[in-house]
Amino acid sequence: MRLQCRMVQAEEVSLPGFQSGESSRLEELAKPKEIKDVWNFFRKLVWGNQDTIWPLSSRALMCRPTSRVLGLAKPKKLDANLPRRSIHLYSCGRSSEIWHRPPGLYSIIPSQRILHLAEPRRCAETYLKQRPRSSPQWPVSSAALCWEASPRILSLSHPRSLPSSFSFPKEPETRVSRSAMHASASARIISISQPVQKRDTLCYDSRYKEAPIRHVTRAALNAVASPRLIELARAKALAPGSAPDRPPEWPVSAAAKHAVASPRLGELAQPVARAATQIVQFNPEAFVVKETAKKAYCSERVKELAKPTQR
Repeated sequence: MRLQCRMVQAEEVSLPGFQSGESSRLEELAKPKEIKDVWNFFRKLVWGNQDTIWPLSSRALMCRPTSRVLGLAKPKKLDANLPRRSIHLYSCGRSSEIWHRPPGLYSIIPSQRILHLAEPRRCAETYLKQRPRSSPQWPVSSAALCWEASPRILSLSHPRSLPSSFSFPKEPETRVSRSAMHASASARIISISQPVQKRDTLCYDSRYKEAPIRHVTRAALNAVASPRLIELARAKALAPGSAPDRPPEWPVSAAAKHAVASPRLGELAQPVARAATQIVQFNPEAFVVKETAKKAYCSERVKELAKPTQR
């Protein structure tokens, strides 16, 4: 905005030594910067296509590669001694096999070593002695197959019924019935729906000091206290032998009213002048140890207090 105002002022007022080249420069500087696509961090990237993650500039697209870049871009040559493999060699989920098996593979007889390695691992003898059965799958006896369940087992096998208070999950939006949409509220419902008008009862307008903060009902004013309440309302008596305290309100003597403070009292009544917080924080001598503190000797009591507590 400042550059635009300056540009307009320069166009309206012809100043000595103001050339057209400077005005074009001001117009160029007054233009806002273009938003680059590189700064857009919230753009959506689609994986699996040939598009680049970052947009390429026009200079990068028109740039000619050097001989070194062309040499590095060439694919590696395959060795003639290496076996030729299919492109989908390690593909998963395909119906075809990963490795191509030659036709004479099925007629090969495995050696004794391969047969020995193909055998499953045997269990330890200690485990075979400790386990309760000889096989993980055990046969069911004929008595168990022909056994009839008792009424108790049949009753226990029934699924538990849902409680009466159970309700299936409702839809997030409750549908209002057509009759409820066209219903008219009664006079009683309209009166109940009106908001309650309450007064601010936290503070009452007191005309004199002895008036209570809250309004006291007439029944409370005319109530008669029981002997127990009268006993609890009594003030706590002083201990025997103690002097009675002075009353909360006592008259001030005339001498005290006409007293004049001494210069010492006036000096003590002055508030303590402390430096500002900004000055205290940037005090360069805040951590400087005084010379008297460097030459001080601690007493035996200080040495005793400085010892750590043994727990």
